[in-house]
Amino acid sequence: MLLNGQTEKLWTLGVYFVVVLLLVAAMLAVSYVLGQRHDEHATGQPYESGILSEGSARVHVSAKFYLVAMFFVIFDLEAVFIFAWAIAARELGWAGYCEILVFIAILLAALAYLWRSGALDWSPNLRTIRVRH
Repeated sequence: MLLNGQTEKLWTLGVYFVVVLLLVAAMLAVSYVLGQRHDEHATGQPYESGILSEGSARVHVSAKFYLVAMFFVIFDLEAVFIFAWAIAARELGWAGYCEILVFIAILLAALAYLWRSGALDWSPNLRTIRVRH
């Protein structure tokens, strides 16, 4: 059995839910009644930001684009970790300082490896990735 205060909370929540549903239904109905109806050549065409498409959606994008995008996301995420360290730097002391130096050194080593292997190279001539044996 619900107490009086809990019943009141559930009742107000139910009223709020019904009001929201009525408001949404009213907005959809007014939009349908007052909305424009037109059938032009480009009405059913897909567009983005108001610009009609000019070609096929099947555009071939180089795999390098996706690699660089992944590298950006990874290094951007590392910036979040460094920012979190900067907020807690005083509490972490010298041990935290040494740990962030190691962390940044690993990041710089990874960036140097990517640069040297040609993973960040966008030139038209596709360099082969050097593999050390």
